[in-house]
Amino acid sequence: MTKKAFASSADLDEKIETLEIVADGVYALTAEGDPNIGAIEAEEFLIAFEARATPVAARDWLKKLREHTDKPIKYLVLSHYHAVRVLGASAFEAETIIAHDNTRKLIAERGKEDWDSEYGRMPRLFREPDSIPGLTWPDVTFNDSLTIPLGGKRGDLILRYCGRGHTAGDIVAFVPKHKILFAGDLVEAQAALYTGDAFHMDWAAETLNQVKAFKAEALIGGRGAVATGRAAVDAAIEQTREFLLTMCEKTEAVHKAGGTLKEAFLATHEALAPKFGHWPIFEHCLPFNVQRLWDEYDGIDWPRIWTAERDREVWAQLQD
Repeated sequence: MTKKAFASSADLDEKIETLEIVADGVYALTAEGDPNIGAIEAEEFLIAFEARATPVAARDWLKKLREHTDKPIKYLVLSHYHAVRVLGASAFEAETIIAHDNTRKLIAERGKEDWDSEYGRMPRLFREPDSIPGLTWPDVTFNDSLTIPLGGKRGDLILRYCGRGHTAGDIVAFVPKHKILFAGDLVEAQAALYTGDAFHMDWAAETLNQVKAFKAEALIGGRGAVATGRAAVDAAIEQTREFLLTMCEKTEAVHKAGGTLKEAFLATHEALAPKFGHWPIFEHCLPFNVQRLWDEYDGIDWPRIWTAERDREVWAQLQD
């Protein structure tokens, strides 16, 4: 295996961004495998979903959104704590930032380390990093679910915790009227999973079962295209599950046999690459994914904190 540039540090090409009106008042911005972002229109206000890596990057999204609606942003929903999803929050000027209880805990525990780590891994996403005022803190957190009335005939927006998955605190946003689900990084539609802070076994089983139980007709995942229609939604969920289960199968087998982390990485890479290797950020993510999964098989339940230094050490061990 040839030596590869660290993570996504060599990915410097701008992606084509596409704003989709998924239904009346439901917006999604996709960008060829870059992180997705969206918004839901209430009768008198907007709810933004995700915040991008910097305020400057977030304003690019808001400029596109403002071509369709000028309603004020009342709520900003953060699906989880990762820096590329939260550090642009100040651009939204939202009245209230909402996240899961565990997301607040993770920001307090490792927010600064994650910021440094992700900036090193994905520098292109951090457009004008000096515009970031500091860590993003939620104003309101919840444990199980939270409902936001949209007013008029728009129904509600349901925020729900489906269980441990991509992180300990991922939440989804469901629009029952249109059966549209913003799944965050719990589901990726034709983009590789990042699982460096994940709970693989929980995610692949009950958490994805809970996501699938919404029976959504459209799904906006963390990256990749919008999945439209029940068949496409279920396919995206099952592709995500297949990725996780293949990782578990190969890594567990090496671990049980007394093999090494590098052997587990190579076996997992060989198994996943034919189907998933061409997907965005596959090579970037896999070393961190396998290290975290190996930790789980070592009995480490709560993910270890990624630092810029630890990133480089794992990369050198597995990808160089």
